[in-house]
Amino acid sequence: MFIQTESTPNPNSLKFILEQEIAAERTFEFNSIDDCENSELAAQLLNIDGVESIFFGLNFISVNKDKFEWDQLKAPILTKIADYLSSGKPVLKTDDKTNLVNQTEFDPEDQEVVSQIQQLLDTKIKPAVAQDGGDVEFNKFQDGVVYLTLQGSCVGCPSSTMTLKSGIENLLKHYVREVKSVQQQV
Repeated sequence: MFIQTESTPNPNSLKFILEQEIAAERTFEFNSIDDCENSELAAQLLNIDGVESIFFGLNFISVNKDKFEWDQLKAPILTKIADYLSSGKPVLKTDDKTNLVNQTEFDPEDQEVVSQIQQLLDTKIKPAVAQDGGDVEFNKFQDGVVYLTLQGSCVGCPSSTMTLKSGIENLLKHYVREVKSVQQQV
């Protein structure tokens, strides 16, 4: 099994690119063992000392670290991922909870604007952010403000503010005149 590693703009995050899809419908983020009820692999990775969070994209896993260096963490992470995938067990257990669709908050009168924003996020922004090992979740549109949550490698990245303001905000304002600003929701 071949697993390629790739650095991200966040020095505390590394992207592990897989030969198979693991999260086809949506992305998943795990910040603690309590979050891992639907993924044994995520729990195993979070049990590695120094691993802070796990993010599953379509065909990659982003791992955020805290106190250790990558040369200390990379081999144990690769081993856990390779062993788990080789076992044939599902990476994600599916149930009603994992199939929940993101519920964006918005005024029903803004349905057309929200649809335009979601289309831009899905076609232009999310693919670009996924290249860097992350994702963007659309939470709310209110009074011209788009509220987003950055996930995966984007969390704690030194360039995340620039991505949010210079990249995402400028693009959304260019294509959707109703968008006044973009804010990160925590």
